[in-house]
Amino acid sequence: MLSREAIARLGATIIEELVAYENVLNNPTTFDFRIEELGENPYSNPSNNAVFIDNTERIIFSSQLKNLKHQLETCAEVLSFEKAGARRKIFHNPESTQAAIITCGGLCPGLNNVIKGLVNILEQDYGVKNILGIRYGYKGLTKASTYPPIQLNSLIVDQIHKQGGTILGSSRGSQDPEEMVDMLQAKGINLLFCIGGDGTLKGAQAIAEAAISRQANISIVGVPKTIDNDLGFVEKTFGFETSVQTASEIITSAQHEAEGAENGIGIVKLMGRDSGFITATASLANSVVDYCLIPETPFQIGGPNGICTAIQRRLEQKNHAVIVVAEGAGQELFASNESKIDASGNILKEDIGELLKEELTAHFKQHNMTINIKYLDPSYHIRSVAANASDAVFCQLLAEYAVHAGMSGKTNLVIGYWNNFFTHVPIHLATKERRMVDLDSALWRGVMSATHQEK
Repeated sequence: MLSREAIARLGATIIEELVAYENVLNNPTTFDFRIEELGENPYSNPSNNAVFIDNTERIIFSSQLKNLKHQLETCAEVLSFEKAGARRKIFHNPESTQAAIITCGGLCPGLNNVIKGLVNILEQDYGVKNILGIRYGYKGLTKASTYPPIQLNSLIVDQIHKQGGTILGSSRGSQDPEEMVDMLQAKGINLLFCIGGDGTLKGAQAIAEAAISRQANISIVGVPKTIDNDLGFVEKTFGFETSVQTASEIITSAQHEAEGAENGIGIVKLMGRDSGFITATASLANSVVDYCLIPETPFQIGGPNGICTAIQRRLEQKNHAVIVVAEGAGQELFASNESKIDASGNILKEDIGELLKEELTAHFKQHNMTINIKYLDPSYHIRSVAANASDAVFCQLLAEYAVHAGMSGKTNLVIGYWNNFFTHVPIHLATKERRMVDLDSALWRGVMSATHQEK
């Protein structure tokens, strides 16, 4: 471990997740990178396509030379993730393995791609013939479910990547992990792939821990799904690039609407509960945005430094303006302190887009200026489209590495992506803190430069 003096010399480096590097180094228990395994691996990997690796292959946590030098000087070993990939020896016997796939939470581009990838790798590389698709999320693993699992194979999933959504259906909500383990054992399932975001992964962790406590040999592997791209210790999640591309197209439409009207204002609200990655990235990709508003930085609506005054100046300059706002931005501006919770336990956000529309309308009425506001909320459209080519490739690779991890007997982990490598991340790390936009990052500096908005 680094000494406090060594950390001080590092200049209190902050990683992109906004988790202090100092905290990672000083709290090894809190930030435990070790991956749980069910036991010894007695079976030979039947795959003819795999490049085998072992658990000694690691991906470094920090790629900065100054950090590596200090770690080499002061630590017993360099902090690192276990590298994802096929193992020569595996835990589960392919002939007797019963695998299951589940999708939970909100929709996201690429869900069907991951399902297809999991089925194909299980069937073609490992020879697993028994693959079940659990219907409507974790509800499908309860006694109350009236939907039997779907028997999956490569023929059934052959064309599903062409459509958005998930062929398995999805749901939100908290289910009893003990009951779900009961169901897994009753159906003889010893390999469960959980495709979802923060809430789904926490559920997967609960299932894994319940199975471990019973000494049940069930591998629980998470595939990270969140278009918000906000999981900790995971640099990239599937669906994000498709969402940015689709959002960028909608921003262009808002710009056309604004430009075509006298004092036209286009407001686009994008998803991103507490993280502004989609909003910031789409705004930077589309250089027509005048103001980009994200949860990571507060802003004012009224007053000389508020959005209304700033938009008035833009209208005086070019007769139109475009605002792109993340759904979680500006929540401190609402009078109510009562928080509403959805079925997954997430705090429901107030409609910041509607508030901006109302305040802008009132502001310009007070100044006797005619404006034309168009408010677009394309969230459900964005998350339900099919994955683009880049996300499709990423989904296939995530699926491949998830199967390798599960068949080798690893559990309670999620497939991560770090320093351009696929990794194994303990679920408790991925869900510990949400990844947020670093206001000192190149991304946000680029947004500020492109929009010319005031800090």
